[in-house]
Amino acid sequence: MSRALIVIDVQESFRVRPLWAGTLNPGVAEPVNRLVELARAAGDLVIRVLHTEPGSGNPFDPATGHVRLFEELSEPLPGEPLLHKTSHNAFTTTNLQQILTTHGVRELRVCGIRAEQCVETTTRVASDLGYDVTFVSDATTTDPLGRFTAAEILERTETVLRDRFARIATVAELAAEDAGRAAGQAGVAASTA
Repeated sequence: MSRALIVIDVQESFRVRPLWAGTLNPGVAEPVNRLVELARAAGDLVIRVLHTEPGSGNPFDPATGHVRLFEELSEPLPGEPLLHKTSHNAFTTTNLQQILTTHGVRELRVCGIRAEQCVETTTRVASDLGYDVTFVSDATTTDPLGRFTAAEILERTETVLRDRFARIATVAELAAEDAGRAAGQAGVAASTA
């Protein structure tokens, strides 16, 4: 297994906040579920990460009951880690890097909530650690911030990550790549049989 999907902060904590009304893609669970299906079909590791702020009393405090995956997300299968972080990136306060190393992962697909915050920060750290990263834009969302719309923030995030820290792709592009790779492998297997 050389690739993993990291789903970052697709959690109920966001939906109970007033900002959720302005989110770019309130249906983000659907493309995330498609990515999970692609990952499982390819034999990739699927890792989900939830943001926590224990003792804060806000929606990210586990005591509120909101620190849980979106209800419509597919449930983790046995062996699919569910990590809890207290920093913006998914590496600093978790054993994510150890899990990736143990599984021989060198390539990551990253998606989730708050494009410019936790998803971008995780992408940058992963790149610095030597992983080949793909930022999946249509399986990532965010809220307006200051004078910027959510769409402008996502575009800015893609711009600063593209070809520096990550490749930018959509779920459909990755599905087509995976299908092409599988067809190529089937062709090689058939020719050697």
